[in-house]
Amino acid sequence: MAKAKSIFICASCGAKYHRWQGICSECGDAGTISETLETPAAPNAGARVVQRALSGFAGASGSGVQSLSQVDLQRRPRISTGFVEFDRVLGGGIVQGEVVLIGGNPGAGKSTLLLQTVGKLCTTRKVLYVTGEESLQQVALRAVRLNVDTSTVKAAAENSIDTICQMASSEAPELLIVDSIQVMHIQGVESAPGSVSQVRECAAALTQFAKKTGIAVFMVGHVTKDGTLAGPKILEHCVDCSVILEAGTDMRYRTLRCQKNRFGAVNEIGVFAMTDSGMKEVKNPSAIFLNRADTVAPGSLAMVTWEGTRPLLVELQALVDVSLYGNPRRLSLGTDSGRLSMLLSVLHRHAEFSLSDQDVFVNVVGGVKIEDTSSDVPLCLALISSYKSKPIDKGTIAFGEIGLTGEVRPVPYGQERISEAVKQGFVRIIVPKDNAPRTRFDNNVEIIPVSRVTDLFSLL
Repeated sequence: MAKAKSIFICASCGAKYHRWQGICSECGDAGTISETLETPAAPNAGARVVQRALSGFAGASGSGVQSLSQVDLQRRPRISTGFVEFDRVLGGGIVQGEVVLIGGNPGAGKSTLLLQTVGKLCTTRKVLYVTGEESLQQVALRAVRLNVDTSTVKAAAENSIDTICQMASSEAPELLIVDSIQVMHIQGVESAPGSVSQVRECAAALTQFAKKTGIAVFMVGHVTKDGTLAGPKILEHCVDCSVILEAGTDMRYRTLRCQKNRFGAVNEIGVFAMTDSGMKEVKNPSAIFLNRADTVAPGSLAMVTWEGTRPLLVELQALVDVSLYGNPRRLSLGTDSGRLSMLLSVLHRHAEFSLSDQDVFVNVVGGVKIEDTSSDVPLCLALISSYKSKPIDKGTIAFGEIGLTGEVRPVPYGQERISEAVKQGFVRIIVPKDNAPRTRFDNNVEIIPVSRVTDLFSLL
């Protein structure tokens, strides 16, 4: 066995150093470098594990040099998870040989969602559920609570990648679930489970195994205290799909958000409700996030954002109040704080609307995080409404991007956003001028086009 030596490894990217330093020169993250004892891995440790596992697997495919015109392009049907929202996030279902990484905070419901998925698939598909954090008795107890037919679920408690690949090669399932990648270890790497080296080698071995056999692999990943996936960044690079299960301020609901997908759209979201019997799909998320009071207070406005391949309606709230201290506060929850500062400057420069002596608080109801720039127009309207104490009519909704020169710019999928707003019962829609329909949309719906930020003041 090679002699262990003390090295310093960055937890974000896996870069190695001979001495400690505050900032990683590879990825630029601060405070991520820590000392560890590591024994050099055996050459091609992951490849040797996969080779041993594939020795008796009949469906293993080789890789050789060939023309792309000779590749079999026959489309294989995707495997449905049994959840429409889950399928939407994955791009329509599970692809053969796909590797999916599912992350989330402790208690978000990762294991619950996967165990329910196993229960739905086991009636028609062959699935192997491997847990490294729980005993089989604990998994069985949770399966009973979730009303899963335990007689059809194949499970194992194991944390050795070598053994897991051997079991998967013998069972030949269509889907392999590994919970979680941080507690797994691989033969030939002497560092502790959860270290950068172990996570990297284990993920690489499972990815290679999935591509060779065509077995889809789901890996559960832990997250750090700042919400990012623990382990080296290469973990997210080597998988085909990376999703995060988020729990917002309302603990009843969970948002499954896609961050990377080689077989579908990114930034797709699925909404679930956490109940005593597990996860329940929310077929109409807009109805939840738009559960507004009958009397609308100043600073509240509905908006249409675009998530993945569908529109989503949420409520945006703003509170403008006189600052009691010398330095006014700027707090934004659910939207980019930098963009809030930019919009305040645009309002001051092009509309002579100054909030320099006011505290500004912005919140997206339901804990939804919005990265779409179409929130600019509703955010400015909410700020103006709160400052002037003039409520906006409940049947009004808005979307649009604002540029630094004060112009209101169009956003993608304008027609689809308008259609979704009408479907939800809104009768007054504020849109960028270039997103306005060329013909009259509906006799009962008023489309209000705006071209400059100054136009927003007359709407109140």
